[in-house]
Amino acid sequence: MLNTTLVNRKNALKVVKELDAFPKVPESYTETSAAGGGLSIVTFILIGFLVISEISYYTSTELKFDYTVDKNHSGTVKLNIDITVAMKCHHVGADVLDQTGQDVYSFGMLNEESVHWELSDNQRDYQHFVQQVNDYLSGEYHAIQEVLWRSGNPAFKGGMPKRKGPDPPGPPDACRIHGSLEVNKVAGNFHITAGKSVPVIPRGHAHLAMMMDSKDYNFSHRIDHFSFGNPVNGIIFPLDGSEITTSFNHHSFQYFMQVVPTEVRTYKANMDTYQFSVTESNRAIDHNAGSHGVPGIFIKYDLSSLLIRVNEVHRPFWMFLVQLCGIVGGIFSVSGIINSFVGLVADILCCRFKWGQQKSHDTVVPDQAKLPVDLIHPTFERSISQNNIISPTQDSYVNQPNLLQNTS
Repeated sequence: MLNTTLVNRKNALKVVKELDAFPKVPESYTETSAAGGGLSIVTFILIGFLVISEISYYTSTELKFDYTVDKNHSGTVKLNIDITVAMKCHHVGADVLDQTGQDVYSFGMLNEESVHWELSDNQRDYQHFVQQVNDYLSGEYHAIQEVLWRSGNPAFKGGMPKRKGPDPPGPPDACRIHGSLEVNKVAGNFHITAGKSVPVIPRGHAHLAMMMDSKDYNFSHRIDHFSFGNPVNGIIFPLDGSEITTSFNHHSFQYFMQVVPTEVRTYKANMDTYQFSVTESNRAIDHNAGSHGVPGIFIKYDLSSLLIRVNEVHRPFWMFLVQLCGIVGGIFSVSGIINSFVGLVADILCCRFKWGQQKSHDTVVPDQAKLPVDLIHPTFERSISQNNIISPTQDSYVNQPNLLQNTS
């Protein structure tokens, strides 16, 4: 029984050895070279660099976007506004009209402040900074989430700074309209037009501009801030910093917005905000030329029923292992191919002149195995001729004098 067990173990061990995919080559059978050593150094350096890059890539995070139905039933959203119009405050009115037909005064009241249209140096610098950031995001980077949602809680709050230096000559010639309104989560229209608004029965409102002269109209405007939701530090929205001037007194500016609620949950940011895309269109109002309409600034928005959830996640560990094995194994395989190719090229360039030389296949007989011709007995020659194989061993050499003596 014991012998049978030992035999089975030996057979099993033999089978396992035959399945060895990594046979060991004795060191005496290997040959090293300077070219192979140099290629090995380059291979190890490249592997180290790529492994470090892969570790850095694995430790970084990525943003995962999920889309779901907005289940927030609060019904209202905050609308934040800071717009300056090149008209005096008693000539303009700003309000909101949405699909519910709600009284415009129920959304809240905006502040009106008489200011100069011309900006000071520090205000112009701030406006240029905001414009450059928006141009960078819209024209080059195309990914505000990479800049904003991974930067933590920046100290930048936005907003036009106070004027530094003396005021321009003359009285204020512009009106700054700023504040927040609680609007319904339905499609609506925020507009600034000539005349103050008055309610109209049974619903709606009207702007009274009968006492205004044509020269009082100038809807050149500057949007310092326009957003939805609670203010969040570090965010610059698409319309921030925009400025449009016109030489026509009666001009209509229209902005069309698609607003999407967004929840951001990252390691450095936790916020509920609203993203929106905007399209702008404007035209001069000239009834004689067939261009009809109401001069003013009209921002038409529509809130989406979808909610975007942004989460910051790490890449899976198994993916890291697969890519790491692929890097190491792939570089080793490619370096082996390069080494073989370089060796082949070296053989062709260095040894091509030795091709065609035939190697001698003659058997080399050691000097000590050769016997003097005059010492070979005829009978010894006869034995060789009769195909008797005589091995040139040391015993044969010792017995040769005896053979010669007996024949004599």
